[in-house]
Amino acid sequence: MSDEPLDPREVLDQVVATIGGARREGQERMVDAVYEALTDDGHLMVEAGTGTGKSFGYLVPAMTWAAQTKQRATISTATLALQRQIITQDAPAVARAIQKVSGEHVDVAVLKGWNNYACLRKVEGGYPEEDALLSRAEGELGATATGEEVVRARDWAHESDTGDRDDLVPGVSDRVWQQISVQKRECIGDSCPLRHECFPRLARIRADEADIVVTNHALLGIEASGTPALPDTHAYIIDEAHDLVERVTTQLTRSLAGYDVRAVARLLRQLELDDEGLPDLADQLADALESVGEERITRLGQELSDVISRLLGRLQAAGESVSSLGSGNEEQNSTKHVLRARLNELADLCQDLLGDAISTGTFVAWVSEFKDVYTLYLAPLDVATAIADRLFADTPVVLTSATLQVGGSFDAMASRVGFTFPSQGKWSGIDVGTPFSPAKQGILYVAAHLQPPGRDGYGSAHLEEIVDLIQASDGGALCLFTSRVGVERAAEYVRENLDVPVFAQGEDQLPTLLEDFAKDQRACLFGTLSLWQGVDVPGSTCRLVIIDRIPFPRPNEPLVQARSDAARQAGLNPFMTVSATHAALLLAQGAGRLLRRTTDRGVVAVLDSRLHTARYGSFLRASMPKMWPTTDREVVLGALERLASMKDE
Repeated sequence: MSDEPLDPREVLDQVVATIGGARREGQERMVDAVYEALTDDGHLMVEAGTGTGKSFGYLVPAMTWAAQTKQRATISTATLALQRQIITQDAPAVARAIQKVSGEHVDVAVLKGWNNYACLRKVEGGYPEEDALLSRAEGELGATATGEEVVRARDWAHESDTGDRDDLVPGVSDRVWQQISVQKRECIGDSCPLRHECFPRLARIRADEADIVVTNHALLGIEASGTPALPDTHAYIIDEAHDLVERVTTQLTRSLAGYDVRAVARLLRQLELDDEGLPDLADQLADALESVGEERITRLGQELSDVISRLLGRLQAAGESVSSLGSGNEEQNSTKHVLRARLNELADLCQDLLGDAISTGTFVAWVSEFKDVYTLYLAPLDVATAIADRLFADTPVVLTSATLQVGGSFDAMASRVGFTFPSQGKWSGIDVGTPFSPAKQGILYVAAHLQPPGRDGYGSAHLEEIVDLIQASDGGALCLFTSRVGVERAAEYVRENLDVPVFAQGEDQLPTLLEDFAKDQRACLFGTLSLWQGVDVPGSTCRLVIIDRIPFPRPNEPLVQARSDAARQAGLNPFMTVSATHAALLLAQGAGRLLRRTTDRGVVAVLDSRLHTARYGSFLRASMPKMWPTTDREVVLGALERLASMKDE
């Protein structure tokens, strides 16, 4: 073993040589910049375009730094696919390179949310059953397809080495998974007789001993809320960082509906305690929320305020009753633990709703309806403070993504994650580019001749444009829409007018649709926002990406309204700060689906003329890949016809 400092460039060369790749200038620049940020305790943003080899661009310096300093780095991703790629392919390759170059061993562990793992105690029936349809009674359990899935999941849990939901193939629905998993707050911890075999506990033990922990943005959100979820770390590297703020916001959003209150009442009765009149209050809450309707709440009305006040009092009384209970058998103690956790959670939510957090704008509240059930939501307006103070303080942080710049600047993203706070010190941003040549490989076509979409969407001219583009390319189109209605309408129109295979989101599982699309060079895939990012279909199979309209958020969305109000009060342009920034990031992601390899060629067609005519159009275009721009329809149709003629070559 050499006493010489370990050089991350030497490790990178070893990785590249082992996997048979080639040196990439952008990847080398990224390795140097990330290593410098880690060693200097700095904050860094790295925009690394598709094809850069981004994961090795941060894994090599992070694992080299961990090997030299004996400090832990936490790597977070937004998607399970990337997390699995890092754990099964990329990190092992870097670990082997470091071992070969220096003899040092770097241990890598994956850590997911508590309820991503099966709970053996629940599998054995040690937690209260809440769904009568999924009774453990043998006859009832096997009576339905759902029941059979529960049996399969429980059998798998007995045989699994990890208990990790992602290792259960084929997978099961959320409803089934809830029958064999628990939230962290409901875990009985050291009181559990199966704690030595506990899957999430063992995963955390492995993470506590690892040099590199690979996790996800949801767990970062839990950590940012003040609830310990991760082992102590000395550096953060956030991949897919464009998604961090929304994922953390989702994790910190809480909800309250009548069924939450009824579930607590059932657990009280299960312990033979008074249900404190909670079923009646559940009905009153449901009525009050329905009377409010679907809208943002800036001040609780008298009826809703009174119901929540009464609910808080009953929850507190129920909590006292639970605390007064003596020790029972294991099942009763488990029920007590679950009930106490839920009572505390609901009481905390009621107190926040009744306080001044909504009126001062700290929290955003709104009511939403789904299948005649009205639910009250409470979300933080801004998570930058939570991220900066509880995650990034006194810790080097690297954010990376193919899309971090908005309008050609890192400033917007820096503000959203709290890099601009005085407590965070200096930060820098670099664009390491891409090995692609977007201007030579792709065309950005804006259909400037079409009327801008109105409140009711777009007319027949847009549908005809979609057909003409797909006909010219002879299929091979990924069609991205901002609404499910748009998907259904356009897919039906193309099926009626063209003889190409058309797959539409909602007609099958997304992985199946993507697999079918990738196998057929004439196929077209239509989908909504979940297809705007993470889709990787290289080659001529995806030679045309159609974007139906600029993906502005709906102006009546509560968080959009609240963030716009806050921007206005801060003297900023609310539209540019909130809506245009949101649209710019999504447009960049959507357009990025076209070029996935250096040999790819194609067209990104945006059917929203505002991208060309509106004043904010240049801001949005500056966030997109720098393809050759045109509004000439005939030129684009000709280019697509040439691509179609070469698709089988």
